[in-house]
Formats: sequence, structure tokens, C-alpha cells
Amino acid sequence: MIDRVGPDSDVTVRSGVPLLPPEDPFYAAPPGVELLAPGEVVRSRPVELGLFGVVRQRITAWQLLYRTCDLDDAPEVAVTTVLMPWGADPRQARPLVSFQCAIDAVAPQCFPSYALRHGAATIGSIAPLELPIVAMALRQGWAVSVPDHEGLGGRFGAAREPGYRALDGIRAALGFAPLGLAASTPVALWGYSGGGLATTWAAELAEDYAPELTIVGAAAGSPVGDPAAAFVRLNGGWFAGFPAAFVAGLRRAYPELDAVLHDHLDERYRALLGEAERRSTFALLLRFARRDVTRHLRDGMAGLLAEPALRRILADIEPGTRAPAAPLLVVQGVHDEVIAVADIDAQVERYRAVGATVHYLRVRRGAHLSLEFLAVPVILDWLTDRFAARPVTHGTTTIASIARTPTTVRTHLDFLTLVAQMLGGRPVRGKRPE
Repeated sequence: MIDRVGPDSDVTVRSGVPLLPPEDPFYAAPPGVELLAPGEVVRSRPVELGLFGVVRQRITAWQLLYRTCDLDDAPEVAVTTVLMPWGADPRQARPLVSFQCAIDAVAPQCFPSYALRHGAATIGSIAPLELPIVAMALRQGWAVSVPDHEGLGGRFGAAREPGYRALDGIRAALGFAPLGLAASTPVALWGYSGGGLATTWAAELAEDYAPELTIVGAAAGSPVGDPAAAFVRLNGGWFAGFPAAFVAGLRRAYPELDAVLHDHLDERYRALLGEAERRSTFALLLRFARRDVTRHLRDGMAGLLAEPALRRILADIEPGTRAPAAPLLVVQGVHDEVIAVADIDAQVERYRAVGATVHYLRVRRGAHLSLEFLAVPVILDWLTDRFAARPVTHGTTTIASIARTPTTVRTHLDFLTLVAQMLGGRPVRGKRPE
């Protein structure tokens, strides 16, 4: 059998087992991509989603290849997976959520456009874990765009690029006729961890890069805050795979980094970085657990961080210097074992210093991964308020638990019911948008 990828394209791929992005002709950039407008769709195809690649999902979905740009404003293409509730009427107005997955790796099997598909080999990827969260957004009656915000090169950690790709993915979704969206459709941003970082980049860049979009709010959970500090803090611990993936992605985005790494790292760790480019997120964490990069450094961590080229890169990748025009909700665990609350405190203060409106929720209970799911009711309610144009609250609140109120308990039970329905392959339908 053959899946044809849209009426305007002669690109075809075999159905059944999806190809990895580097092998799939759907991802190929056409000649003259620089002549296209940002967010212009190059080609599209309907796709079948799978929970962990195994259970077919009754969610209406397409993939869009569209024009975007990298951190140097060079034109390129990227892919977003756009979703609608099963059986939704495209003539019915609905808002759009851009959900940035926590890819947190550079290997193509972790890109959402691959990892969310039925038949994909998803072991070790984060995106499949987040599909039920995306489905909760669909249950609200919303449309969702899930961009490959690291780009086709897996440039994890690069400055600004995730924002460009997310915003151009929104443009692509709004212009894609089968979704039935309008240019004036209200849009919200949502992401956690690495996806939270991508969400803050999109929020920061939206006013200048895509001023025509009606972005009503951005919800960022544990959005990294200070990537350089995270690199140093996580080194040598159980989560040392994240710094390895970060370096592997940064050297793709910043070619000058390769010379720095060659001068400071021994051959063994450079080989490990090559492994990091091929491994999924959780495989990375297993491979690099407790590995201390300082054992592989010629002049120690201080010598590496003193390199002018690296200092310029680390300054470039820190978010928080631009004020998002849309209000922000930031959720962070006080005792998060991956992202330090002090780094998020500082990021929030940077936003406030430049005039952003931020509601910052600090949570005393909940580990890094569990908080993403515990925060779903709060984020859904906050986004619902933004779409309804209700007044925005701001300030910092520290609470013991995010899951104690009757409303959040009901939403968590609804979430568990939805997961059971997805495991059974039942339709993910949305309530009628208001």
C-alpha cells in the first residue's frame, strides 16, 4: 500500500512502518524554499497516530512540511503534526494549541513527527508519554500543532530556533484548509522541560517574528531557566545524559563549538558524543548515568567554560531577555531533581524585569516527570481562561501540592479514563468549542 502525501505533492512513502525522518522523502526540502513565506506549507499528508507506536489512535491527524528558518535566519523546512478531535467539524470555530514536546535528544527517532506515529519504534522517546496530554487538549475541542521544534538536524538547545519553528508551525496550521482555522484563531503555547524551553522561546519571539498571530498565553512547565547552569549541575549525576545531548545538539547549531570540544575533550568522550547523536532520550540517560565529563577534560570544567567561543554560545542560549507580549504561566517544582528551582526563579525575574506578565506557580511536592502530569488540570484551566479572555492574574505562589483540590482530582480521574480509552483504541472526541 502507498500513502500519498497530499494533492499538491508527488512524494510517496510506504505505509505500515514509518520511515525515520532522514530516510523519508516527505521531509526533503524543495528547490527554492527561500522563496516561500515563513509558515507556508510545502506538502502535507494524513497520518495515523499510535500510542507508544502500537495502539492505533482514533485522532484525526496530518503532517505539514513548511518553511521556517534557523538561528542565522537561513531558510529551511520543518514538520509539525496537526491534530483534531475525532469526528470534529472543521466548520466549527476552535482555538489552536501549539504543544512543544520535551524531545531532549538529537536522534530522529525522538522527533514527535516520527515518535507519535503508529508503527514507530518509540522505546526511549518522550513524545509518546506526552500524547495523552495532547489528547486532553483535544478533549477540550481544541486543535493542536506538535512541531519538531529541534528541526530536521536535531539541534537541541539552539537559541531562538525552537521559537521560529513553533511559530511557523502555527502559521502552517492556520493556513491548512482541512483544519478549518482562521488567521484570527486564538492560539496558546504549551510545553514542559525541553518543551517548556521551546515554549518560552516562541513566547519571546512572537511579537517581533509573527505579530499577526493572536497568541493569548503561554504555559511553560520547568522551562530549564539557565541551560549553562543545568549543564554543570547535572554533570556526573543520574541525569548526565541531558548535558551530553545538549552538547551534541549545540555543536550542530554552532559549528565553532567543535573546535572547542576538540581542544578540551579526550577522544573517548568525543566518541560518546557520537553515540549521543544516535540514542533516544532514556537510552542516553542510561548510557551517561553518573558519567563525569571533567574526567575527560584537559583543563577541567573551569578551563572549558573560560573559552570565549563557548561563553558566547552559552550567553546566546539563555532565555528571558525579551518580554513576551502574551501572559505566561510558569510551573516549577521546588525540589525538582533535574531543573533547579533557583534557575526558574531567576528566569521569571528576568521576564518581570523587562515587563512580562507572569503567573509563577512553585510546587513543593512532585518530581520532575510526575509534575508534568500533575500540572495538567491547572494548565488546562489557565489556557481555557486565556481563550475566554478572562482577566489575567500574576505574581508568585508557592503551594504544597498541585493535585489537592476537587477540581484537579476530577481532571486527573478524567485523564486516567482518557488513557484507558486510548489504550483501547477508542475515539478521542472533543467537546463543542464555546
